Amino acid sequence: MSDCVFCKIINGEIPSCKVYEDDQVVAFLDLQPFEKGHTLVVPKVHAQTLTDLPESAFTPVLSAVQKVARLLKEKLACDGFNVMQNNGACATQSVPHVHFHVIPRWGTEPKASMWTPSPYASMDEMKAMHARLTQA
Repeated sequence: MSDCVFCKIINGEIPSCKVYEDDQVVAFLDLQPFEKGHTLVVPKVHAQTLTDLPESAFTPVLSAVQKVARLLKEKLACDGFNVMQNNGACATQSVPHVHFHVIPRWGTEPKASMWTPSPYASMDEMKAMHARLTQA
């Protein structure tokens, strides 16, 4: 897609700090990281959201996410990491090209979560949601 910032990075039109690349995926440092080392893993095929991504691209992307996580643990000695993936503006997807965030974390204390829980009002409400999702 000609106006997609990630497609421009993939095509070399915009510089990036790549940490991993193969024939189907590229991973580069995020310009606005949650933590230093925050890396974006992006399929080279353009797809706006995870549900648009061809199945043939899914396994290579997840394999690259795992490789990047291992790289962060090895090179940054992080104690853990978050993997995030957002779909649609309402889910805070800021670039309309499917991508995964791999965010290194350090320390023994949990970091604040990046979302606010919105619990069900009751077990009945949860059961109603379950029925909605599992009915034919």
